[in-house]
Amino acid sequence: MPEQTMAEKLLSRACGRLVKGGDIVICRPDFAMGTDGSIPMAIDYLHSIADPSRGPIDPKQLVFAFDHYGALSGPGALRLQEKAREFALAFGVPLFDVGEGIGHQLMIEEGFAAPGRLVVGADSHATAYGALNCFGAGIGSSDLAGIMLTGQLWLETPRSIRVELRGELQPFVSAKDIALYLARILRADGANYRAIEFAGDGVAHLDLDERIVLSNMAVELGAKAGIFPADETLARFLTAESRDRSQTVAPDPGCEYVQEVTVELGSLRPQIALPHRVDNVVDLDDAETTPVDVVYLGTCTGGRIRDYEEALEVIRAAGRVAQGVEVVVTPATRRINQELRERGMLDEFRRYGARLESPGCGACCGTCGTVLPGQVIMSSANRNFKGRMGDATARIFLGSSYSCAMAAVEGVVGRRTKGAS
Repeated sequence: MPEQTMAEKLLSRACGRLVKGGDIVICRPDFAMGTDGSIPMAIDYLHSIADPSRGPIDPKQLVFAFDHYGALSGPGALRLQEKAREFALAFGVPLFDVGEGIGHQLMIEEGFAAPGRLVVGADSHATAYGALNCFGAGIGSSDLAGIMLTGQLWLETPRSIRVELRGELQPFVSAKDIALYLARILRADGANYRAIEFAGDGVAHLDLDERIVLSNMAVELGAKAGIFPADETLARFLTAESRDRSQTVAPDPGCEYVQEVTVELGSLRPQIALPHRVDNVVDLDDAETTPVDVVYLGTCTGGRIRDYEEALEVIRAAGRVAQGVEVVVTPATRRINQELRERGMLDEFRRYGARLESPGCGACCGTCGTVLPGQVIMSSANRNFKGRMGDATARIFLGSSYSCAMAAVEGVVGRRTKGAS
């Protein structure tokens, strides 16, 4: 039997035969997630090729999450949401409604993403699921419609890039800095239709929240998937959540990678993505000083408990937020929001003047709350394209929760922001 990467093993299991990189496979995903931004179009596709009275072949294979739109999105968006809600109720599709949180985090929290599985989402950041040793990939609305109709999906098996993480991160440096550094060296197209497979002794020093960040942002390099190995960290999480760990996969010794990249974690410094590209990355201390208007703490990349712990560590030490800076806190899910409340962290953010928002995508993609024209935003999100947060004149910088908090207390991003010093 030929040696296989993790990606090859996972897709071999999903299609029922041995596959190698480059092979076309027809798979049955264990689960397929759709958002209110992608479900309505998928329903239209489905009804164009099948009787509208016919529902999905397996409703329990699907998960709907309403995370992109809210009261601020306008009547058109809310009508699309209602269309998707009616479909889910009519055919028994599991649904997380508005306020439950971001679909990707819910797929992890609720156990849909699990070792050994193929789990897809009609949103590009479905690569986040790879943190749990599964093949997580983004698909389009037409692909989602195909799964509704047949229960199946075709994919090309990606060849893999091995990213070896060595050592341990220094204080005030986080997984977001690793992700931005990879974007800096590989560029936005450096992993086009590859699977990024993380390895090395540094993996053991990353908790699950940190791994989700790296898997999530693999797509910003063009990757089809970002997969972590199964280890004791994952085992502890699965045990605590009473979940199965029997289907884990590991790469075979001697398996073939198209590229190998090494990151020395101990020498990594805080990174920042400058407007308007995720791969427009420099060391934070080398960025030109820029006054900031909004610090955004949230999204499927930066809206978990660890992110808020890191941000509060910095804000507490300063004892304030700079005058004129608005801090926006948008937890990824209701579960995270509840824990923040129980630990007093929401009240603490409130005392520092932060604006607290309902769980969900929030202003990340400009469909549920937007920034004002010309504003400068320091964000823990994963994208900073022009117009991303609703206004093309806004300038979005991306950094870790530590770096975002430093911008909040100093009122600037750039040279005066010394989170690692």
